[in-house]
Amino acid sequence: MYKRVFVNQPSSTYIQLLNNLLCLLVAITRRSRVHGVMITQVVQQVPAGKSTPDFTRKPTAMTVHEGRRAYFKAIISGEPTPSVTWGRNKGDVNDAEKYKIRYDEKTKEHILEIPKATADLADTYKCFAANEYGTAVCSTTLNIIKGGFGLVLATKEQAPQDFRAMLKKTVVVTRKKQLPPKKEGELDPKLWELLLSAPKKDYQTICLDFGVTDFRWLLKRLNQMKKERADEQAKVVENLRNVKQIEVKPNGKAEFSLDMALLDPNSPIYLYKDGTIVPYGNNGNSKHSLQKSGNKYCFTIKDPQPEDAGLYQVDVGETNVLTTDFQVPAVEFVDKMNNVKASENKDVTFHCVLSTPLNKITWSTPDSSLEHGDKYEMSVSQDRLIHTLTIKHCDEADNGTYYAIAGTASCSASLVVEDQGVQFVNGLSDTTTITGGWAELYCKLSAENSEGRWYKNGKLLTNENGVRIIKDGASHKLIIDCCKKDDVGVYRFESDGRKSEAALNIQDPPMIDTSALGKFIKPVIVKAGETAEWKLQFSGGQPMNVQWKKDNDELLPALNVKIEKSATESKLRLAKCQRKDSGEVQIKIKNEFGTRGAISQLIVLGYPGAPLAPNVVCVCKECIGLAWCAPCNTGGTKIVGYSLEKRKKGTNYWSLVNQGGPIKDSKYEVKDVFEGAEYEFRVSAINLSGPGDPSIPCDTVIARDPMKPPGKVTDLRVTFSTYTTLSLAWTKPKEVKGSQDEAHGYYVEIRPIASPEWNRCNDNPITLSTYTVRGLKAMAAFWVRVVATNYGGDGEPRGFDNHITAIPPPVHPKFKDRNMNSFVVVRSGNTIRLNIPFEASPFPEVSWLKDGTLVPKHVIVTNSDKASQLLIPKSERSDSGVYTIMVKNLVGQESFIVEIRVTDDPRPPGPVELDQNIPGTVTLSWAPSPDETKDDRLHYVISKRDSFKHTWRTAAENLFNNKFTVVDLVPGRQYHFRVFAKNDIGLSVPSVSPAFETKKERERFLLKVPPTKSVDFSSAPSFITPLRRHVPPEGYECQMSCAVKGAPAPRVAWYHDNVDLSVNSNYYITNVCGVCSLLILRVCAKDGGEYKVVVENHLGSAECSMMLNVRGKYRVP
Repeated sequence: MYKRVFVNQPSSTYIQLLNNLLCLLVAITRRSRVHGVMITQVVQQVPAGKSTPDFTRKPTAMTVHEGRRAYFKAIISGEPTPSVTWGRNKGDVNDAEKYKIRYDEKTKEHILEIPKATADLADTYKCFAANEYGTAVCSTTLNIIKGGFGLVLATKEQAPQDFRAMLKKTVVVTRKKQLPPKKEGELDPKLWELLLSAPKKDYQTICLDFGVTDFRWLLKRLNQMKKERADEQAKVVENLRNVKQIEVKPNGKAEFSLDMALLDPNSPIYLYKDGTIVPYGNNGNSKHSLQKSGNKYCFTIKDPQPEDAGLYQVDVGETNVLTTDFQVPAVEFVDKMNNVKASENKDVTFHCVLSTPLNKITWSTPDSSLEHGDKYEMSVSQDRLIHTLTIKHCDEADNGTYYAIAGTASCSASLVVEDQGVQFVNGLSDTTTITGGWAELYCKLSAENSEGRWYKNGKLLTNENGVRIIKDGASHKLIIDCCKKDDVGVYRFESDGRKSEAALNIQDPPMIDTSALGKFIKPVIVKAGETAEWKLQFSGGQPMNVQWKKDNDELLPALNVKIEKSATESKLRLAKCQRKDSGEVQIKIKNEFGTRGAISQLIVLGYPGAPLAPNVVCVCKECIGLAWCAPCNTGGTKIVGYSLEKRKKGTNYWSLVNQGGPIKDSKYEVKDVFEGAEYEFRVSAINLSGPGDPSIPCDTVIARDPMKPPGKVTDLRVTFSTYTTLSLAWTKPKEVKGSQDEAHGYYVEIRPIASPEWNRCNDNPITLSTYTVRGLKAMAAFWVRVVATNYGGDGEPRGFDNHITAIPPPVHPKFKDRNMNSFVVVRSGNTIRLNIPFEASPFPEVSWLKDGTLVPKHVIVTNSDKASQLLIPKSERSDSGVYTIMVKNLVGQESFIVEIRVTDDPRPPGPVELDQNIPGTVTLSWAPSPDETKDDRLHYVISKRDSFKHTWRTAAENLFNNKFTVVDLVPGRQYHFRVFAKNDIGLSVPSVSPAFETKKERERFLLKVPPTKSVDFSSAPSFITPLRRHVPPEGYECQMSCAVKGAPAPRVAWYHDNVDLSVNSNYYITNVCGVCSLLILRVCAKDGGEYKVVVENHLGSAECSMMLNVRGKYRVP
């Protein structure tokens, strides 16, 4: 390691010396993005805009035939431009006859070319690139194929007579890179190779061979692979087409071919079988041969055998151009094809039956293979044993021998097509035309020298019958130039005993008179309030249906719509037309034979629409220049001028500016103005119908000389900020006479730090010296400035020295809810939800811990910028613990602890036992509750009840043991005890003790009772508390009460307006210990009146009364 030493104010000599020393010591090795390239950097740091050399494209390895041309190409980058040299492991590349080194300016390629490759040039070659900041190097190999396709040399030349040494240094077979093996659950790589070279029509057959029934899902990947393969092929092949897969021909040879135009005619062509190179010859005598005719390359396998089956590939150099799979199944023809004789224009079918199921076999003639299409139809049975060839519409050209080829087996049969004499190739067909129209009946025979006759309804026709009969070879025509109703009938053509019939139908659709149509289509122009009229003459078969439409809506007779119809004419009259009635008028005439229509236009002239508000072009103290645009709605006619009006601001009176007549132009200078006055202007358009509506007024404009733009605002500052807003304030710029005038408004402009363009936040100037920018991106940085403006234009902007970040002021994390619970008890199975609100800026990092570690995965934590929520959907006892929330940002951190206890109703303790050791005391003991071990906060509560008071009282609580002694027991009383288990949820079911009692030994005593005197407590009834007056609202309840006394207890009776209420179920009457009450559940108006209570016994009676007033319902005004 080398340490860089920093000194204060170093001299230039010291810096130069230090850099030179670092250059000598630094040698940084790193890898390029291109595999196989090594880069060495010789400086500590590469300056900005400079770079070390690198390979954009490295040279690729080559294998060529001996005597052919070889070359290596490389594209190199670097700044400054690197120097490039070439070398080899065994020797140098300085021989100009063997090596040619050049640079192609067009392609930016460095090229090492070997015009004639020999065995001694097979070696590893290297390319070096260097500049002042480093070097880059990569290597590649050159292989030489000697004496055909079987020997590849990569050694130096040996003496010819040392054959044994040569044999030891040769590689016997050159192999192509093997396809990867098929993996479980994936497609066979062999399938992809076959699909890349096969036409689309063969996709299904190839996929079926590999067990793939639906290949549509793999088309996307296949198209991408085809594009990549095409890019590779474009490096060596200019054009590649007509690729045909391998097939066994009737002559017993297997062939596959392609049309290919090579970029380099000397490029080597290799043939591989299952990855192994296959030697081939140039004539048909070799086992494998290649025959070239122009750009067509045809490979042939002579006398194919089962061992010849395999995956054949054709490569140009190292680029694959064709892949085909040669299958030789063990199959025979169980039932061969039979010879067939057929009549002309008939379909013929050949059948054959195989011994082994096959998806497809080859059908061919002696010259070529047959393909499925309109002429030939090939099918296979469901068991794939019976294969069928159907030849459609046979003719003499189809005579010959047809072959069925399956693997290396084949069978053949002949087809003979017999002539059946004159036949109709095309017969007559029914024809329909219109009255006065042209009709043609046509048929075609199989022989050109055949004659025939025409008949109409059984009568012979000649040219003298008003028809034209034409014979053109085998074609025969009957033409009627002007059809009439009489021409309707059945026409027949006969020739050599054969005949064909057809019917001719004449229709009479609606026809429109040409001159009347010319008048109809002309637009009808009327003024608003006038009547528009159309009429049209027509002819045709009756009955006629005439329909008028306006803008595709049907017109029906109405107050302002009148329609007249006759057999040959129809009229439409629209009265009191308005401007909105302008549009398209259509007539539609229809009968059973057809429909005719015509379209006209209605133009209603009206007043023009309002133009847009005029624009202020120039202003001075003596005149104001205005300009405007013509209105979109011209009223259907030409605009002849404009009227311009003005008014002072604050008044309602508009005065005409152009007193001398309409303004012809769309601009005007108003000179009748007063300096300093504020004006508004509006304009209206005038056409032939008159003036239209005025425009909206323009903005207020002051008649004064142009102003100077204002100066810069001062004291620009940020008053407040959030993640999405930024509040600004500033001071109004000072007015300097002659250089800068008063500011009338302000624009706030903002620019993201990565963008060069300023955007205005407010479209219109603001008058206040404060503004809040909204909609900012959180934590984003912006440049902000403020521009003062007035009528004279915009002043210079005032901005900040540094960019502003959309972030609130720094806030130390703190929790906002001071009353947050630090202890939470939850019943097991219920949901736990903790919402912890906090305040922090910038955005804090929030984390939750349970007992000092991260919370479990089933705990859901949701964070926002203002709060955090912990959620446990279904709690368990294991969720109990101490939970800590930590909120941390750049300013600091804060934490809050919450203890969560998940529990359930406690189970009761065991049986209670009693033991008395000391008189007046008893010791209770009980078995612990089963929940005691699970809940450290579980304790016990004891309650007691004696036979004297009969109420339960707490004897002890907060007991954390299983024994307690109760003292101060009174002898002679019976005691009962209950023991409860208690936790944070509540009490358990009690465990009850047996009864406990200590007997008291009592002494005998005598009771002397004094004599008693009888007292009479009888009294007459009286009221202790009388009735009070009530004023209840309607619909409310009312209860009246009073208290009475008397002995014996008096009888009580209630009366309403002297009517006894004792048997009235609408009143609820009670008498409890002398308190008498009457309850009315819902008071209504009829319940008002006098209520009286009467009490009596045998000693007397008393009564009390009061008035009940019912108020009406309260209603919201």
